[in-house]
Amino acid sequence: MLNKLFAVLAASVLLAGSGHLVFAQYDDKLAVIETSQGSLVMEFFPKDAPNHVANFVELAQSGFYDGTLFHRIIPTFMIQGGDPNTIEGDPSTWGQGGPESNVAAEFNTIKHNRGIVSMARSASPDSAGSQFFIVHDNSNFLDQNYTVFGRLVTEASFVTLDKIATIDTANDPNNRPADPEQVRITKISIVDRSDVPDLMSLDPPERAPTLTERPDMIPPPPDPSKPQLFESPELGIVFSAPPGWLLQQPEKINEQIPDVIAVGPQTGTINPLISLTIKPTDGMTFDDAVEEKNKTLSDLVGASNFEILSQEESTILNRPALVLFLTDNFDITGEPLDVKFKDIMIYDSEKIYTLTYANSAVDFDSQLTIFDDAVAAFKILADAETDTDDASDMTNDTTSDTTGDMTDTTNDDVEEGGGCLIATAAYGSELAPQVQLLREIRDSKVMSTNSGTAFMTAFNDMYYSFSPIVADMQRQNPLLQDAVRIAITPLLHTLPLLNYAETGSEYDILGYGLAVIALNAGMYVAAPAIIIWRIKRD
Repeated sequence: MLNKLFAVLAASVLLAGSGHLVFAQYDDKLAVIETSQGSLVMEFFPKDAPNHVANFVELAQSGFYDGTLFHRIIPTFMIQGGDPNTIEGDPSTWGQGGPESNVAAEFNTIKHNRGIVSMARSASPDSAGSQFFIVHDNSNFLDQNYTVFGRLVTEASFVTLDKIATIDTANDPNNRPADPEQVRITKISIVDRSDVPDLMSLDPPERAPTLTERPDMIPPPPDPSKPQLFESPELGIVFSAPPGWLLQQPEKINEQIPDVIAVGPQTGTINPLISLTIKPTDGMTFDDAVEEKNKTLSDLVGASNFEILSQEESTILNRPALVLFLTDNFDITGEPLDVKFKDIMIYDSEKIYTLTYANSAVDFDSQLTIFDDAVAAFKILADAETDTDDASDMTNDTTSDTTGDMTDTTNDDVEEGGGCLIATAAYGSELAPQVQLLREIRDSKVMSTNSGTAFMTAFNDMYYSFSPIVADMQRQNPLLQDAVRIAITPLLHTLPLLNYAETGSEYDILGYGLAVIALNAGMYVAAPAIIIWRIKRD
């Protein structure tokens, strides 16, 4: 234990004092991954992920990867390998193996584009070991949630990538290759860059938007004791993940794939899971949706140990809903395991929202209230934008995903009416991240004090008396939206000053709040008055 501690301290000193020496030893090194389908040549990003690069190189040089498989293959997404269990282990254990020690997360801004090599992990960010994946097609929903540490650098490598990605998996639910010998890694060698011919001339990797160039704008780290809000105008929802759970937005390969997934820490046999799946009604009534659901469930009952424990109709979010408790038996850890589900289907005239909680039957009740809290916090934006009674609520016209990146949508995609005129003005622009930052400052700073809560309550009562009207006008008139955006730009650049206030300090919130008010009064009132006075005097 002490040796590991001293090693970490020594590495920290070396990185801080002469980082260029540390990175240099990998700048000119490449990894050649020899497979049954050809070779994959990869360069490293030691400045972005020094520990992951060092870990991969050490494992490769020790022969750790020799004989392993690409055990998970999903065309147009990625291929995953590096699990020692795939050498001789039972296929049911593939994806569960690794070295004795893990590597702490080094999330960076490199985007998960085609050819990028990134580290696989479990729900814990610091659980990376030996398994890695190579992106087959751009998968930017992974950005800043997994550690990118390399990329392919030869045209032949991409040919090999395409060959592996199209290997038959025979519809295996875990995407395992039908013929493992077709995707075996025979050896990984670490070589000098000068020893590899035909290297591609590549630009620096594309990076996701970042706020690191503006330290004053970097939001405070999320409070692990508070729920995580996922707000998506594209999906039209606000989803709340429990504190400490990993929030993800998987690739929507088909409509059965959840739109949002939250994975909880493992406190029992398996990790608890909460998912949200959204699909269009396609003209179905609520009764039609219930009938379709029951037909699907009846097919499962006849094909496995699946059992419907209870089923009842209810009303949730002022909409008809179906609440079910279900159970099934799975072979997850090599032994039969009873898994229990709570499934809530909420019917809307346009969409059907299904929230599902899954856990082992033994541990199910221990996390059930967490799921019920997530359901209680779930919002459909059409409702949330007209709810002005909640002092801590702001509407969600700004677009952000689980990584904070802006999605590629336009105002035409937002069908909901009313809402926050500031968020509507900033939507789709460079100001949108600042609006998200202000939400976080509001929740973590302003609302942590009595005076801040009282101010927000009074402010919301006043603000939402006219904000929805102006927001609708902006959506109908792009010129007005541009004018409002220009007008609020100074305001949005002054409000982050509240971030310097100490959390929970009435004195700090009051002091910084008055300073921000005075600053804006000067910009919006005093300065124009002086300019007008000078013009009239002249």
